[in-house]
Amino acid sequence: MREAAELLATLPTDLWIGGKQVPAQRAFPVDNPATGDVLIEVADASADDGARALDAAAGAQAAWAATASRERAEILRRTWELVIARRDDFALLMTLEMGKPLAESYGEVTYGAEFLRWFAEEAVRVHGRYTHAPSGTGRILVTKQPVGPTLAITPWNFPLAMGTRKIAPALAAGCTMVVKPAAETPLTMLLLGQVFADAGLPPGVLSILPTSDAAQLTDPMFTDDRLRKVTFTGSTAVGKTLLAQSATRVLRASMELGGNAPFVVFADADLDAAVDGAMAAKMRNTGEACTAANRFHVDNAVRAEFTTRLTDRMRALKIGPGHLDGVQIGPLISAKQRRTVAELVRDATEKGASVSTGGASVAGEGYFYEPTVLADVPADARILREEVFGPVAAITGFDGETEGIIAANNTEFGLAAYIYTTDLDRALRVAEAIESGMVGINRGVISDVAAPFGGIKESGLGREAGTEGIEEYLETKYIALP
Repeated sequence: MREAAELLATLPTDLWIGGKQVPAQRAFPVDNPATGDVLIEVADASADDGARALDAAAGAQAAWAATASRERAEILRRTWELVIARRDDFALLMTLEMGKPLAESYGEVTYGAEFLRWFAEEAVRVHGRYTHAPSGTGRILVTKQPVGPTLAITPWNFPLAMGTRKIAPALAAGCTMVVKPAAETPLTMLLLGQVFADAGLPPGVLSILPTSDAAQLTDPMFTDDRLRKVTFTGSTAVGKTLLAQSATRVLRASMELGGNAPFVVFADADLDAAVDGAMAAKMRNTGEACTAANRFHVDNAVRAEFTTRLTDRMRALKIGPGHLDGVQIGPLISAKQRRTVAELVRDATEKGASVSTGGASVAGEGYFYEPTVLADVPADARILREEVFGPVAAITGFDGETEGIIAANNTEFGLAAYIYTTDLDRALRVAEAIESGMVGINRGVISDVAAPFGGIKESGLGREAGTEGIEEYLETKYIALP
């Protein structure tokens, strides 16, 4: 693996428009959350840069849509190969700009790259249909066509995977795309743009625009007639704003928004498996994941034992900069995020929750927060209603299956949920009753490139990944034949 300084010295830091690096009039810093120091500065896109990127996307759209699906697939496959070949660079870069432990960054390279390979395979499997009208008066031809130029807005917590999960299906379907990566983590996306070019992606099909001011860049795009779709991953509050903007021109929109995932442990659960699952569901990515378990609803018959076991596991985790050997918990993304976590913990304890372990920021440089278990969390604590996005497990009790289901559904969100029980009938009953787009039964990690990812209620619209993922970038056209 290269040293950090060597990698940073070779990175693209300009805007990526029309298949080449384009300088901007200003730049902004990207910080290392493990130290708070500036890693590097990148180009800061303006509204004019956004217009140029949309010019490029619109100019390339017709030719890209007409490109043979096999050729689009081969470009995606070559990009997958190149990302895997540069796994060391991508992993180190994500650890530097986002903070996650290096082992998790390598995991994200594998996961994120797999969307490229999956949708390379899906590109040649876009189907329509041909049939006779039931009336006998004609024939029905149904075909699929690319939606058109798309704006993708990606979050900071999975800098590679949240990009490939949107870019790959769009390109496979024949759409061009402009990507605005999160200001906290633009470096991985800029490197990905270079890799796409190396794989032979035609100029203009993909543009990447880092910016420190998202609204000034994207707002004008929503009023441009050439933009046909927006896809966003992030908070529900921002998603609602983007949906309102999309409504003015009736843009296609897919939204993967906030979560408040329940982790429900029934009295008959295998507690060893439940604690293993809890660690995976809660502590992956230092808890900074929309699918992270946020509320631990544990049957009162086993709550004390579960709390003790989870506390022991959380207390044993090694905290530190993600590039160091053996580190399991890295920093949070920013000082602001650490304050948010601390405020939620303080609110819970002031209302009666007890701290089983952790409960404080780590002194020194960087944005570290201790792995924390809160026991006896009262129903009015904010942490049971708000997404914590940090290494804090909030445990509360229930009695019986019905009460457990009610507790799990007591939220406006519905992205992911987790169930632990050894009773198959109960597992299926509860999975069907829980109001969530994704449910894991006796497993703490549920994301899979071959499965549809997305939520219901205020957790979003549409699905990513799986065979469903490419449909978000396709229009259905009916042609009536005599």
